[in-house]
Amino acid sequence: MTDFIVVIPARYGSTRLPGKALADIAGRPMIAWVHDQARRSRAREIIVATDDERIATACREHGARAEMTAADHASGTDRIAELAERCGWDDEQIVVNVQGDEPLLPPKLVSQVADLLAATEAAAIATLTTPVRTEDEFRDPNRVKVVTDREDFALYFSRAPIPHRAAGPAGGMARRHVGIYAYRAGSLKALSAAPPSPLEREERLEQLRALHLGLRIVVADAVDAPARGVDTQEDLEAIRAIVASRSG
Repeated sequence: MTDFIVVIPARYGSTRLPGKALADIAGRPMIAWVHDQARRSRAREIIVATDDERIATACREHGARAEMTAADHASGTDRIAELAERCGWDDEQIVVNVQGDEPLLPPKLVSQVADLLAATEAAAIATLTTPVRTEDEFRDPNRVKVVTDREDFALYFSRAPIPHRAAGPAGGMARRHVGIYAYRAGSLKALSAAPPSPLEREERLEQLRALHLGLRIVVADAVDAPARGVDTQEDLEAIRAIVASRSG
């Protein structure tokens, strides 16, 4: 059984929805919902890495471990790397990055991505995808696409519709990236220590820094349907409606 740690990076200053980690969903903050989903995986330990004492307090009130990290981190990866250094995790320790705005993330995906990395010695990072279903999704720059080689290692990630063809998602080749990652701690530290790459700046996709550094990313289709994340107020209302319908 794969030994892995989950870290949930959660900053207060979200651009589109400030303080969203504390947004109320059925009487509980969103970060508590994310933690609950991660707890249903096989993780040995779950830590919320935050830059704000309000989020840390909410975590502790709901039984979640929270660690304060620097306020000037550019990404969740940097926040996790700080913890990896502070906690002295071995370079081979598998760490899963669960985003703090995924309150309905299927727990199976957390375990799946950890197992995928553990089973792929040549990989530094593992991540998941799902088939692109519609033309709108294929063309949407907010839906990141990925193409892989014959061994399921990522060749490229893009906001553009790849692979390019007039038929769009028809034929089943197009894959949308699901934003969950498993890292070996040593690779996580190397990634955080490196400057942004030119393609990363162009696409605004941090995973391109890993490819630029020669870190291999293994990819698999998610075993469960990814849930909707929360980027906007509209997303938040949709999640609230889903939770209300389940409890009703």
